[in-house]
Amino acid sequence: MRVIKSVKEMQIFSRKVKERGQKIAFVPTMGALHDGHLHLVEEAHKHGDVVVVSIFVNPTQFAPSEDLSRYPRNLAKDKALLKMFEPLVIFHPSPTDIYSPNFGTWVEEDPLSKKLCGKFRLGHFKGVTTIVAKLFNIVAPDVALFGAKDYQQQLIIKKLVKDLSYPIQIVVIPTAREYDGLAMSSRNAYLTEHERKAAGMIYKALIRAKKDIEGGDRDCSRILLNMRRLLGFEPIIRIDYINLLNPETLEDVKDLKGKILIAIAVRIHKIRLIDNLIINV
Repeated sequence: MRVIKSVKEMQIFSRKVKERGQKIAFVPTMGALHDGHLHLVEEAHKHGDVVVVSIFVNPTQFAPSEDLSRYPRNLAKDKALLKMFEPLVIFHPSPTDIYSPNFGTWVEEDPLSKKLCGKFRLGHFKGVTTIVAKLFNIVAPDVALFGAKDYQQQLIIKKLVKDLSYPIQIVVIPTAREYDGLAMSSRNAYLTEHERKAAGMIYKALIRAKKDIEGGDRDCSRILLNMRRLLGFEPIIRIDYINLLNPETLEDVKDLKGKILIAIAVRIHKIRLIDNLIINV
């Protein structure tokens, strides 16, 4: 397993891979790896000759009030988890190598970034699209893999690739889940035992909406109210949003037909968790 810490070294490595006529499959992460990440890495080996996994906690996607300083970091543990997927390359740059002291060039998407999480995490997606664009320029992948849990993020990145003409295929892997359906997330590690139990209600709320719709209910207000009532059984859960949406535009739907995105974001004390399901009506 090779660990590359320099932007310049990563660019040289990628150029040599391309000169050999090989394809690069790329999995961008912020570390604190879990089984969801490992599914992405496993899938990456099916799409490229060389697999690159970046581990970089991106400071520009955190608001001042968010958890940058306490975001879990454990490179040794991440390397141990990735060892079973060798051969691969870990790209682990420093913030100062990615962002120069006078950094001032940003990549910003509109309008998807202003919806859902964009309303609650101002500037978040500006940081995401900027770092993804930089990583794509540095790693030069042929294929990049993302998880479906961060639905809005992967939709924005697909648009970024299209709008900026990146020759990169975006592959989205289904959400990996815990035993009770909770979507795997690095932030799950923050949860106390009581909070972790309450978090299981998120998936139950999604399933409730899925069953209501598949059972023939077409009243969006009632479906959303049923979800809110279910989440209300856990008083420590605060809802940021619950929506029934067009999965391409992220606009609210009034007529339930075709593909429907059920999206949810909640806070359990200071921990923010998101999840979603897509159903066909």
